[in-house]
Amino acid sequence: MAGRLQGKVAIITGAGQGIGAAIARSFAAAGAQVVLAERNAETGRAVAEEIGGLFVETDVTNQAQVAGVAEATLSRFGRIDVLVNNAGANVFYRPHEMPRSEWARCMALDLEACWAMSEAVLPAMRVQAGGAIVNIASTHGFKIIPHTFPYPVAKHGLIGLTRSLGIEYAAEGIRVNAIAPGYVDTEIARDYWAGFDDPAAERQRAEALHPPRRIGRPEEVAMTAVFLASDEAPFINAETITIDGGRSALFHD
Repeated sequence: MAGRLQGKVAIITGAGQGIGAAIARSFAAAGAQVVLAERNAETGRAVAEEIGGLFVETDVTNQAQVAGVAEATLSRFGRIDVLVNNAGANVFYRPHEMPRSEWARCMALDLEACWAMSEAVLPAMRVQAGGAIVNIASTHGFKIIPHTFPYPVAKHGLIGLTRSLGIEYAAEGIRVNAIAPGYVDTEIARDYWAGFDDPAAERQRAEALHPPRRIGRPEEVAMTAVFLASDEAPFINAETITIDGGRSALFHD
């Protein structure tokens, strides 16, 4: 992977753990200067120190902090070549049981923050006449699983945002794509399984849903993010790549 992102400056949100941390590590290994926009100062600094990146404490739902990470990146590196919108959270309810505040929280973090971050980096990318935005969506963005409302609504919207921005700025050399992971072995997934009486059995049930009889690894999502951010994907735009081991292709009666 070395050299594939050489000379590029990348902002990655939610880079303190899970998929975001794996992307940060992979980008650094590929030669990028990495800016970790993470709310958790402890985990964000730890990953930044590990890879030699720049940590900027960032709540992506805070407009001032969103603007601040873009400004800090430009101040340090003078350019922004890549944005990975990874920060997010599972918000799962039956619709009629959901507190209205949880709708607002989900939309703010899983959808609106992705636009806010994109809005913050687009001016620099437009001046450069080039850039790549990679949104971490979900298979929830085109599949509906009962009792997971309103998360799929936000992720459907994120895929729409990806396509809309990709079309809008393509002629200016800016590509916008998304990755839709399925089950991935992250802290969020493990915390979800921990809510069941038998977490190990619930994990095994999740693994059995997938043709490879396992779930994904964060590094496997990171590999695709490197590809989409690199010059190896110059004509891939407004697209969503699914990473779920083939689960979404299965026939269900």
